[in-house]
Amino acid sequence: MIARIWHGYTKPEHADAYEAMLKPELLPGISKAKGYRGSYLLRREVGDEIEFVTIMLWDSIDAIRAVAGKDYETAVIPEERRKYLSRYDAKSAHYEIASMHGRAERSAIPE
Repeated sequence: MIARIWHGYTKPEHADAYEAMLKPELLPGISKAKGYRGSYLLRREVGDEIEFVTIMLWDSIDAIRAVAGKDYETAVIPEERRKYLSRYDAKSAHYEIASMHGRAERSAIPE
């Protein structure tokens, strides 16, 4: 399994609106993509910004490529959401999930 991790930052006054756009799905229609296993949206205050971290779980890099294309590391940010971001990672990082423990192992990944 692969975790696709990305960081974006907003000004505090834009954070709630940006977060609302990410619910219930980080990307429109992503839950229907073959190989998509679920996601996490993390939020925290960092100085004078709000940091968002998205963690999307996939069966494989090939599943990500099927959605994101050949240059699968490039961040996918719908245009209507970019206006809320003060800065963001141009690329997503991909990690193989080496192990899971406790509740995460049993229930964090939707079937």
